[in-house]
Amino acid sequence: MRIIHCADIHLDSKMDTHISKEQAKERKAELLHTFSRMVDYAELNGIGTILIAGDLFDTKNVSATARNHVRAVITGHPQIRFFYLQGNHDEGSFVSGLGEVPDNLYLFDGAWKSYVLDEDGMVILTGLELNKENAGALGNTLTLDMEKTNLVMLHGQEAEYEGKDKAEMIPLAGLKNKGIDYLALGHIHFYKEGALDARGVYCYPGCLEGRGFDECGEHGFVVLEIDDSTKRIAGREFVPIASRRLYTITVDISDCLTTAEILQAMEERTKELDYSADSLIQYELVGNVDAAAEKNTELLQKQMENRFYFVRVKDLSKYRVDYSMFELDKSLKGEFIRHVKAQADLSEEEKAAVIHYGIQALTGEEIIEI
Repeated sequence: MRIIHCADIHLDSKMDTHISKEQAKERKAELLHTFSRMVDYAELNGIGTILIAGDLFDTKNVSATARNHVRAVITGHPQIRFFYLQGNHDEGSFVSGLGEVPDNLYLFDGAWKSYVLDEDGMVILTGLELNKENAGALGNTLTLDMEKTNLVMLHGQEAEYEGKDKAEMIPLAGLKNKGIDYLALGHIHFYKEGALDARGVYCYPGCLEGRGFDECGEHGFVVLEIDDSTKRIAGREFVPIASRRLYTITVDISDCLTTAEILQAMEERTKELDYSADSLIQYELVGNVDAAAEKNTELLQKQMENRFYFVRVKDLSKYRVDYSMFELDKSLKGEFIRHVKAQADLSEEEKAAVIHYGIQALTGEEIIEI
């Protein structure tokens, strides 16, 4: 028996961080398509159960397109059971807009609810939707049959003990030694797993698609395998499925003096990593560059943007000044640098930035703020 555990799909997310309106529209459609591909994966691999651990949607104002698509996917796969536990973003709008709930869609509410997943009644799924009233004492209200294989589903931030925001916190200490074999969680947007106690584990599958550069790398879902004879968990596998991946590429430009040299460093780093052309890339320029260096991030972005689906250049580098080079310089530039150096109210970082912009102005360069 195999089960898919997914979460934080965030359908109807605007997907408009940094990218164009056309790209945002395309990414929004890709998110719906990725959900469909996950369900198709289940069908092709004989998986009859999908756990959705919260935040299937990104907003309570679910569009007709998203609502109708999800309903069509669910009803179009009657052999698959969907267990949907709402998260903090869902807010009930999808369920209330369904009218009649499909026969193969199973829901949860603010009290613990259990479902039998196998014919022998040995594999049990239990879950509840967190709120301020029920989140404070999860362990005290959860009762499981220790002889069964127990899957528990929740949506919230794992914590060792209770936190102030109880509606979104899951105190793991209170769930230890309760007979949980697999704690299926949602809320964190990257894959994470760990031991719950001597018997069970907890797992966040992460989101299906990265939506911003704080969600870089692989994204997908987890396939949980349960042995048909022993009814015990035999293993789990992370399956990447995202249509596109987001990556941050760090480039040290400390030794670069011109935009052309920075571009060469970016190209060399890009060649090393060999990411696919359909990726979204954020270049982060780091290091300490000479204050006299010429650096045009707009040109850099223009030069690289045809390499990938989306490119953004983020300059995190700082300036350095070798004051010894200008101690005897009688030029206007030397006088300017010595004057800035003498300013006691400026930090060394601020002095370096002022000198950089000053040199730009003195050499006739367009001053580009970073």
